[in-house]
Order: sequence, then C-alpha cells, then structure tokens
Amino acid sequence: MSVFNNKRILITGHTGFKGSWLTIWLLRSGAQIIGYALPPKTEKDNYCLAGLADKINEHIADIRDKDKLFRVFKEENPEIIFHLAAQPLVLDSYAEPLYTFETNTLGTTNVLEAFRINNSSKLLVVITTDKVYENFELKEGYNESDRLGGNDPYSASKASAEIIANAYNKSYFIKNNDKKVVTVRAGNVIGGGDWSDNRIIPDCIKAMENDEAIVIRNPNFTRPWQHVLEPLGGYLLLAEKILKGEKNLTGAWNFGPLTKKSICVEELVKLVIDYYGRGNYTIKSNNNALKETDNLALDISKASKELGWKPCLNFEDKIQLTIDWYKNYKNVDMFDFCNKQIEEYEKKWNSRDLN
Repeated sequence: MSVFNNKRILITGHTGFKGSWLTIWLLRSGAQIIGYALPPKTEKDNYCLAGLADKINEHIADIRDKDKLFRVFKEENPEIIFHLAAQPLVLDSYAEPLYTFETNTLGTTNVLEAFRINNSSKLLVVITTDKVYENFELKEGYNESDRLGGNDPYSASKASAEIIANAYNKSYFIKNNDKKVVTVRAGNVIGGGDWSDNRIIPDCIKAMENDEAIVIRNPNFTRPWQHVLEPLGGYLLLAEKILKGEKNLTGAWNFGPLTKKSICVEELVKLVIDYYGRGNYTIKSNNNALKETDNLALDISKASKELGWKPCLNFEDKIQLTIDWYKNYKNVDMFDFCNKQIEEYEKKWNSRDLN
C-alpha cells in the first residue's frame, strides 16, 4: 500500500457503500483523497458514520455533469482514479432506465474523457459488475473473455460501460505508456454500512431491528457473495502492480469468491440470523416479479494467476465481519471500527495460503 502514499486519488462514488470503504482504506496508506459523488442517502451510511467529509477534499456533484467533472479534474489533477459512481441496483434500473443508462454509461464516458485530457491522470480503474456477462444461467464461472450482454437496464448499462472503456483503451491508451485503464468486475458484495433497498443484508438488518420477519423473494438464487474488502483488495493490488510498472495488466478483471460451492439466499439469511442473535424469515415468492438472474458465478483464474490474488475469507468470516458492523454502528467510532476490520483483513491476507 506504500505506493499510494501522498498520491492524489480521485474516488467517484465515495459516499456510497464500496466507495466509503475504499476511501478509508486509502486514507490508511497516506493517500490524498478527492471525492466526487452525490450526497449520502441516509445518516446511517458508512460515509457519514465514519466522518469522511472531514477527512478528504470532496465535491458533491452528479457524474452526469460533464462540465463540473472536467473542472474537478482540472483543479485537482488526480493521478489515480477509482470510478465507482453508479446507479447500482438491478430492480431500480427497471423503474428508472433512463437515469440508469445516463449514470452508468454516459457518466463512465465522462470520466474516461476527463481522464484522457488531463495530463496528471495516469491510472483509471473502472468498477463495473459481475452482471456484465450475457447470462445463460450457467453454474460454472464466467471469465473475462466471455461475451458481454444484459437483459435488464442495469446489466446492459454496465456492459455498455465496459465496451466504451475498451474502445477508449484501444483508441487512446494501448500505445501510451503514461496512461492505463482497467475495468474490474465483482458483485453481490456484503459488508457493514450498506442500507440499499432490495439487497438481502440490508433487508435482513432493517427487519431484525424492527422485530419483523425477513422477507425472502428468491430463496434458491445463488450469488458470488463476497465481503467488500475482498474485491477492494483486488482493485488495490491491481493498481499497485500497474503503478510499479508491471506490464500487460490492462483490460478486464474478475474478482469473486474462491470456492465453487454455491450459497443460496436462504442459507445466507440463516447465517445472518445466527450471527445477529435473533430474527426469523418468511418466503414470499412473486411470480410476477421483475427478472433477476438465478445463478451467477465468476472465474477468477486470471487474477489468481497474473496478480497472485485470491480471497482469504471463508463464508463465516464474511458474515461475522458484516454483522459485527451492524451490531456496533450505534455505539462506537465507526472510522476506527472500519480501520480495525481492514487491519484484521490485512492480517488474514498476509497469512493466506499461497498454494
């Protein structure tokens, strides 16, 4: 992480769930963080509870505002950009398709263009999703060379962002040693500080805090569940190696769980209840519900082989770290608490089995 010390790093979407954790982690490295994002949605967001507004130089603005974004790049001259700003929910994309495409596709194009014309900017990491692949409900993992697609506005908008990033790469950066662009794909991330609607962990916490039954819509759906620190660690490792001059590390990268054992929604909920110490659930399937993928998995062999990256948390670790955040957020300094969880993760990473 020393490679990020004193680097000017722009994080778009820093007020969001993943963005807040990435901000805290990079602050640990001594980076100078510039944030660009919409306001947080609730006072319980990780960004708010960790007091990040007082620890970084931030710009509260919309990624669709090209003129504002370009001014921020010109004024701040970031060397490294992690682009996380997005409309991140599949079900919300059905309700607001235009906003979803404008934010995820046009917004990403704005970032790519601002990066292209700024002389100080050297590395752009575009965060997309595991849902960029044309999905055939296969149980084996999709790899980076598989065909992109999307049967819902969210997935299609993120696949479009991947295509645009690739076009920029081949048109402007592939022969330019001074600028590098990579895209990273991960999804179904869990961890403390996420309060989004229609996400299983926040839905569980809200129900348990209100002494209500957790409602499960799709108990048999499987996902590549991972704690937020796992993919973020992968993004940072990839960026570190590029900044240190390692070659041929551009393109797309998958970051997902190591195990091929699928964990379904109902199993996840049972573990959440067990670690939280109370709660119950009910299954209410809806045949008229909007379509979501039944099965989804990622092939992470590229990251494992070329970066030496692989997850180090078992499924119980992921649940414990997540539920510990929600059991403590009302009573402790959450910036310190998040730092302790990151430190705990770093220790596990450093002692991982490399075989």
